[in-house]
Amino acid sequence: MLFIVNIRITTPSLHITIHIMAWHQISVTTDEKTAPRLADFFSNLGAVSVTYMDAEDEPVYEPAIGETIIWSKTVVIALYELDAEPALIKTLVFDQFQKEQLHNWHHEEVADQEWERAWMEYYKPMKFADKLWVCPTDQEQYEPGTVCLTLDPGLAFGTGTHPTTALCLEWLASHDLMGKTVIDYGCGSGILAVAAILLGAKEAHAVDIDPQALTATTDNALKNKVQDRIKCYLPEQFSPFQADVVLANILAKPLIELSEQISALVAPGGQLVLSGILYEQAESVISAYQQNITFKAPVQQEDWIRLDGIKH
Repeated sequence: MLFIVNIRITTPSLHITIHIMAWHQISVTTDEKTAPRLADFFSNLGAVSVTYMDAEDEPVYEPAIGETIIWSKTVVIALYELDAEPALIKTLVFDQFQKEQLHNWHHEEVADQEWERAWMEYYKPMKFADKLWVCPTDQEQYEPGTVCLTLDPGLAFGTGTHPTTALCLEWLASHDLMGKTVIDYGCGSGILAVAAILLGAKEAHAVDIDPQALTATTDNALKNKVQDRIKCYLPEQFSPFQADVVLANILAKPLIELSEQISALVAPGGQLVLSGILYEQAESVISAYQQNITFKAPVQQEDWIRLDGIKH
């Protein structure tokens, strides 16, 4: 299952590394209609960040393109600086919203820590196809015949820990990319574009609807010293062209909706790699592309599959 957490950052100077000292943390459970209004209200009251989390283990597989996921019962979590007044915030919130819309109000002070490093206790070096290492900072692996991609958790998804990303990294590490041009459509953290360059691609073009993803991609390209060979675009800035390899790790619904657009980016004889697809969705995605792409058998990891094929 894929569970999605949406983070609304309200501090303009906040970048990829989040250093949190000590905060008031307020959480409250509400319904999907109230959650966006409550999040906006918390922000207007000075919240540093507001986060949505699933209150009842409700999986969401198919958000629309650009859609913010909100569950039927959502926990809204707001962080405030220590000089804020939680009691006053609670009074103002309950004055603004009906009592029956708000459940399980909870306030606590969050201890001083660096969230990125705390999360990295669970993020360890990973190896793909005996050729590509993906490692957090200070845990880099160097072996003969391998390359190492340094990547730390940030504000955009994509560290290689999720099966959809791992399937794409495995494909990249298993193919000859020397001198090839790559398009990473829906780049997220830019991990696939950076990996492609480290594995020998001539250049990579990263496209995403989220400006935050392009910031993450640029930062990760700099971290891995490949910034001169990766270009980033919002869709409206991207001038379509045909590449040797096109990767699209998004979800089945947008993959199907964008099938003509994505297929057109693959050069004749070029390779297309699609991921973010549940096993039972494979046939629908194949059907959307089969006029232009001949796919190999799907490759599965947990509930997810990867499709890769050649443009004919």
